[in-house]
Amino acid sequence: MILTIDVGNTNTCIGGFDDDDKLIFESRIDTDRYRMADQYAITLSDILRLYGHDGREIKGAIISSVVPPVTGQLKEAVEKVCGCKVMTVGPGLKTGLNIKIDEPASLGADMAAVAVGAKEHYPLPAIVIDLGTATKILAVDKTGAFIGGIIAPGVKISIEALASRTACLPLIGISSEPPLKSVIGTNTIDCMRSGLLYGTAFMVDGMIEHFEKEMGEKCTVIATGGFSSAIKPLCKSDFILDKSLIMTGLLDIYKKNAK
Repeated sequence: MILTIDVGNTNTCIGGFDDDDKLIFESRIDTDRYRMADQYAITLSDILRLYGHDGREIKGAIISSVVPPVTGQLKEAVEKVCGCKVMTVGPGLKTGLNIKIDEPASLGADMAAVAVGAKEHYPLPAIVIDLGTATKILAVDKTGAFIGGIIAPGVKISIEALASRTACLPLIGISSEPPLKSVIGTNTIDCMRSGLLYGTAFMVDGMIEHFEKEMGEKCTVIATGGFSSAIKPLCKSDFILDKSLIMTGLLDIYKKNAK
């Protein structure tokens, strides 16, 4: 089994792929900057047992991380539990991705992984919409090159900003179902949910339209990330929902570097 781990600002996603490259389990835990390696090791052991596995089955592992303080602790934890080599997405690791941006070394590990997943498994050109803590929309051209994208505040950041920067608006939760049949809310909570979810959906629709205009052709559009299920039904654009795209991309990168 190959272990794939994506460390995000809010959640850390852990996946396990069998020898046929099938994702046999996927789990999410809170990303905790103050958790020590032994604590992550205990959590990882518990997750493996929960899905009927143990560290001895792990042949290799790969981590993408946008939270540097967690990367080393989690790498050490995997080594303790699994006793295998752990790759970290970054400079020196082959991705097979031609990165055509101003500063290629500045590309986030998560963005590289989803771009590789799109390049390897979907028709090109492609647009990837990653709806996590931040909303990221990425463009991969018909040659498989990463040519850029946008980064905007995600739904979670927007919820927290509304609650913390206003006197009367509450901190609300977002379900996976559309909050309203109408965009126009009739109470404070529904107004907030409509603004957050429909606002994100309309931005996504607009961005897809302008990305395709600038790229000069119709693109395959793939959505991923924790809020993708909530946003997709509200969009007019037709796109593919692949919530495990980053896990697949990490496996692809692992295989390019495994000896």
